Amino acid sequence: MRVAATDARVPVAPVELVLRSTRVVTPEGVRPASVTVADGRIEAVLPYETDLPYGTGPTPGPAYGTGAVVEDLGDDVLLPGLVDTHVHINDPGRAEWEGFATATRAAAAGGITTLVDMPLNSLPPTTTLEHLRTKQGVARDKAHVDLGFWGGALPGNLADLRPLHDAGVFGFKAFLSPSGVEEFPSLGPGDLEAVAARIAALDGLLIVHAEDPGHLLRAPQPEGPRYSGFLASRPRAAENEAIARLISVARRLGTRVHILHLSSSDALPMIAAAKADGVRVTVETCPHFLTLTAEEVPDGATEFKCCPPIREAANRDALWAALADGTIDCVVSDHSPCTTDLKVPDFGRAWGGISSLQLGLPAVWTEARRRGHTLHDIARWMSGGPAALAGLDDKGAIEAGRHADFAVLAPDETFTVDPAALHHRNHVTAYAGKTLHGVVRAAWLRGRRITGHGGPTEPTGLLLERQRST
Repeated sequence: MRVAATDARVPVAPVELVLRSTRVVTPEGVRPASVTVADGRIEAVLPYETDLPYGTGPTPGPAYGTGAVVEDLGDDVLLPGLVDTHVHINDPGRAEWEGFATATRAAAAGGITTLVDMPLNSLPPTTTLEHLRTKQGVARDKAHVDLGFWGGALPGNLADLRPLHDAGVFGFKAFLSPSGVEEFPSLGPGDLEAVAARIAALDGLLIVHAEDPGHLLRAPQPEGPRYSGFLASRPRAAENEAIARLISVARRLGTRVHILHLSSSDALPMIAAAKADGVRVTVETCPHFLTLTAEEVPDGATEFKCCPPIREAANRDALWAALADGTIDCVVSDHSPCTTDLKVPDFGRAWGGISSLQLGLPAVWTEARRRGHTLHDIARWMSGGPAALAGLDDKGAIEAGRHADFAVLAPDETFTVDPAALHHRNHVTAYAGKTLHGVVRAAWLRGRRITGHGGPTEPTGLLLERQRST
């Protein structure tokens, strides 16, 4: 049955774009639909068979205008643009590791339309208002996707938290163990209490790298090429102890706490119990923890090194179960790149970080489809969940009123990862040579195509600030 366009809501601005697909991922499920875009926002999600009087149909209507572009995607899947709230861009100061132009190009090529940048590995770190302004100045005019910023919580910068909060950072990152860079020290127990209390007073968000330093000191120290030695140096107990401490702080102080890059499945029962008790705690995991296993890491292959580490296959299975039942809230990349020379074949000396920004969607989809999950699940984990974490109410779903941010995926097509074809600055990745399902065809940001037909376009991303409550 063909549905008349007059059944749809009359737009407040002329429709500029119509995307049609037999598989559109909406909050209600996957269905055929025609998605109309006006003034950078989704104007309506209509039945696929709707007559479209937008210049290509038989009866153009003045309310819609006659210049709209209508693109039929066939059976390719239209997803909400992904939101990645855990990315280390390292610019300025370590731009040879990664920069705003290269990171955001890689994001666009991977179907990601919004990033939130971590406060460390850049010089200066985003720990004062002045440093935030420096970073924003460097990023402006280089972003191919929309871009926001986390602030940093360090020993001694309590007075900086409110100015950063008022300037629109999305929350504050802290480490409970050494961060790996001297300009971003970790919080001791007293510092954690003070920071959590201050953030609670702001009704802000504390996001934490949760590994206990005592357990790390007592563990065998990593050296040499064997991955088993590195895995033993980052025991599950270090994560478990740190997460228990964070849950206790959130419970007592009412602070909203988010646990970064969960690796240890042992921590899942306490997280689930805390959520059931109403503690304000959320948790993320990452593509590498869901798709890679300790058993497959070759000796000397430090492209697989990250902290906390990739664990065993049984641990991976438990993380997938926690995603399915909602204990884990979202999946984000923790893209932490470095120059090639820092990935020496010694797990004690190599930089710890996995570059996966462009590959997260196909990597997760490859494993998800094998386990019986759907593209609706992918949208919830990699778009809606991260958008909710950061309070990005305009992002994260294909529904009327949201930003017209889209990714187009051919979910049944495969490709073999060629590091040289990636857009991030240094072509080192743990996924090299892997065959993945899901080819990203194109992406749109606020109704404008930002990739497809040969690669990213000119930068059109905006710098984002946290949405204030009214």
